Amino acid sequence: MSLTHALAELIVNRQPDTLAREAARQGIKDFLAVSWPVLQGQVPDSGLPALRTVYSDSSPRSQALLLGYAAHALDYDDFHADFRGHPSVVILPALFAWQQQQAAEIDDFLDAYVIGVEVAGRLGLSISQQHYALGHHNTATLGTLAAAAALARLLKLDASATAILLGIATTQASGLRAQFGSAVKPLHAGFAAERAVAAAQLTLAGFDGQKNGVIEAFLAANSNGQAQPEKLVSGWAAPWRIVSPGLEFKPFPTCAGTHSAAEAARILRQSWLESGQPLSALLDNITDISVAFPPGGDIAASVTKPTNGIEARFSLEYVIAAMLIYNDLRLEDFAEGDLNPAVMPLASKVRRTPDASAPPDAINPALRFHLLTLTLRDGTQLQHRRTRQQSLADGVDVAGKLRLALSQETGEQLQKLQQSIPLQTSADLVTISQLLHI
Repeated sequence: MSLTHALAELIVNRQPDTLAREAARQGIKDFLAVSWPVLQGQVPDSGLPALRTVYSDSSPRSQALLLGYAAHALDYDDFHADFRGHPSVVILPALFAWQQQQAAEIDDFLDAYVIGVEVAGRLGLSISQQHYALGHHNTATLGTLAAAAALARLLKLDASATAILLGIATTQASGLRAQFGSAVKPLHAGFAAERAVAAAQLTLAGFDGQKNGVIEAFLAANSNGQAQPEKLVSGWAAPWRIVSPGLEFKPFPTCAGTHSAAEAARILRQSWLESGQPLSALLDNITDISVAFPPGGDIAASVTKPTNGIEARFSLEYVIAAMLIYNDLRLEDFAEGDLNPAVMPLASKVRRTPDASAPPDAINPALRFHLLTLTLRDGTQLQHRRTRQQSLADGVDVAGKLRLALSQETGEQLQKLQQSIPLQTSADLVTISQLLHI
């Protein structure tokens, strides 16, 4: 049996459990929390109006693209360590776009989402960290296949049709990290969702394609010789990828590669204030800020001197300074438009100092850390080391994120959302799909 056919069989036949479905419900709530502010114009975003002029119809392909862009626009969406990308902003836009034209049962929808995340995680493991290191954006590339797998499950295709759908999606998979810091990065999520929908439509229309060898070729061509194809199919659902390692929900609207640095800054700030000294005595006396991390640990957070709010999301310098000043990473400081001038003077004092004694980040991103050192005018040094695992252990209040996103809503629309958010019935799913229609 070929790798593609073996994967197709798993997509068609494996049945997610209650635990996986509950994790899927949490993922949908987070998806709503990060997409709603953009969809409702709560934050500055010129990308969505521009896209609407090009994708002006209500077709599933256009809906998938617009939803994917909106959900990834703030860089506030979930992350999956195995995938090394953002699965939900590709998978859910494809599923919701299809749901808007053909209503599915709630369990079928949740199961398709679970399957999509499983494929996303296993693709990441199969293609190795080299895929990302070579310059590919996993959300765009591997996300196309993951969304296609989710649609195959939602449509209840057989293994043969699923293999064709996967092949059509795979041959379209693309997206480069070189676009980070621009509106094209979130558009990658939209492109991937759109391509998955198109692949599903072509398959249903009877369009033919290779059933074998396409995924194998993709892994071989895009892994720098490090692919491990067997990881795509071995050990499925033991446990489900949506459960373990699970979806990582973001506490801040910035690149995940900045989060433990931001938290180290927050801890140092709090310690200083707890000593009884004013914040001004800290900020006015900092002469140097160094941030250490494993070699390559800043591959995503690569912007050293941001020029706008979008680039600032990928800047360790800006993130650290903003946290020291405000004790939070405020959405307005990372929205489209000009930088906050109050942040930049402090950000200019941050130096990156990769720790050559640590294993390279590409070997195991789970071991990532940030060691932050603040040097004051009198020579005093304040230091804190924060690991990625410590950040994850604290968890994120998804319900709180969603409440904040909906805080500007009133009346009938808010009532409909609040009644549907438990996602227990197919009627809940229909209501949310209608409210997401762009």
